[in-house]
This record gives sequence, structure tokens and C-alpha cells, in this order.
Amino acid sequence: MIDRPAPSNRASYRAFRTIPTRWMDNDIYGHMNNVVHYSLFDTAVNGWLIESGVLDIGRGEQIGLVVETGCRYFAEMAFPDAVTAGLRVAHLGRSSVRYEVALFRNEEETAAAEGFFVHVYVDRESRRPQALAPGLRALLETIAT
Repeated sequence: MIDRPAPSNRASYRAFRTIPTRWMDNDIYGHMNNVVHYSLFDTAVNGWLIESGVLDIGRGEQIGLVVETGCRYFAEMAFPDAVTAGLRVAHLGRSSVRYEVALFRNEEETAAAEGFFVHVYVDRESRRPQALAPGLRALLETIAT
């Protein structure tokens, strides 16, 4: 048997966003399909950046491109659960950031799933890596571990 890490709890994360599940998130097995977890990671990270005023998805000169993701599943979730995504920054580079995201089912304290999400920030037009904008870096530092 392979040893796996135990799921984290809410206290391990620095920022939170609540995201409702949708009817279409359930698969034929009656739980949230695994691909939905990745969509929730993307929604949580980008929603937090937009709400914090550091990401303008329509006109910003700098955008984050996903270059790597991963997920561990610990417990099932399903519609109509409410999911709270916990966010933290595990690594902050010159042009990249590794987010760690936990998905908590309803009011549960232990993560149902945990994953990571790596953004490389690039110039919108050239798609070439750029140093993180100062406002973005300052925000990310607030949730860095």
C-alpha cells in the first residue's frame, strides 16, 4: 500500500472563496466528476485575483498561463454541495507562482481534495514571460507560506 499524505484543514490556507456546485458537475457515479476539481481551482484563483484588483482579464497587459496542475482526492463532493476553496502560495518566482488549493465540502474542516496550479505570467501580446507586476507580487505575498 502506498503512503499518502493526509488532507489538510482550513487553518492551513490563507484566503478563501466559496463556489456553488452545479447539477452538471455530477457524473454517472453520483459524485462530482474529477475534471470539475480543476475548473474549481481555476475559478478560485482567478476569481480571487480579479476581486483583489490585480487581474483585468479583458484589458490587462499581463496574464497568467497555466503550465502545470495536479490534484489528490480524499472525499466525494456532489451537487448541491457548496465548496469553499482555500488558497495559499507555495512558491513565488520571478514570473511564476505555484498556488496550492484545497476544496472543502460544505462546512467540513478537512479537505475533500487538494491540488496545485502553476501560473507563468506573460505579456498578453507576445506571450513571453514577464516579472510579476508589483501589485500582483504584493498580493501573492499575503498568502505565501
